[in-house]
Amino acid sequence: MSGKKNKKAMESINSRLGLVMKSGKYVMGYKETLKTLRNGSAWLIIIAKNCPPLKRSEIEYYAMLAQTGVHHYTGNNIELGTACGKYFRVSCLSITNPGDSDIIMPNKDEGKRE
Repeated sequence: MSGKKNKKAMESINSRLGLVMKSGKYVMGYKETLKTLRNGSAWLIIIAKNCPPLKRSEIEYYAMLAQTGVHHYTGNNIELGTACGKYFRVSCLSITNPGDSDIIMPNKDEGKRE
């Protein structure tokens, strides 16, 4: 039963991620993600399951300081890159503008943005 639920959740995040790729703004990669966290333009951070632990903890720390949400993607970096519509691996990405997607839940950033 949990396998179906997990697969459905994965499809949901993949479809929302695809909509962000088409209509929103985002940056991919570790260094670019840290830049968006430092300057406060990140809305949501997505980290692949096999991101190295040191990088993962550093991103989580910066996100905690910036009061930005972090989503741990259940697939590896190859699957995250495929979900983004790219032909390369993506260990983490930062969504700076969700566009038409509802990937960012309204209760998480109620007081953060205008």
